[in-house]
Amino acid sequence: MSAPEELRYTEEHEWVATRDAGSVRVGITEYAQDQLGDVVFVDLPEVGTEVTAGETFGEVESTKSVSELFAPLDGEIVSVNAAVAESPELINSDPYGEGWLVEIRLSDDAAVDGLLDSEAYQRLTTAQ
Repeated sequence: MSAPEELRYTEEHEWVATRDAGSVRVGITEYAQDQLGDVVFVDLPEVGTEVTAGETFGEVESTKSVSELFAPLDGEIVSVNAAVAESPELINSDPYGEGWLVEIRLSDDAAVDGLLDSEAYQRLTTAQ
């Protein structure tokens, strides 16, 4: 499974891409979408929602199961990927690109440094 080096990761299998002006883009990893199977529905928060690291902010439903989405960092939802809401299969076909979920304006920019790097995430998924 791929884990692009420029991204950070959580133990809950979300990826985080640093954007500009203290915000990040969040999605689920290739490993997560592979474990889920065909994604058929995504429930995402509204823009303006405050999220707390480790707390649930939405759900991904597949033909196999329903999985909660956990906020990787504290902040405010500033963008939601409407394309994924309309075409959830984008998560399967392009998890690190068009399959992104939300953008969060961070409460603390430095918190990104506490997430897993690509090498650590790959070790995590190999152990599972």
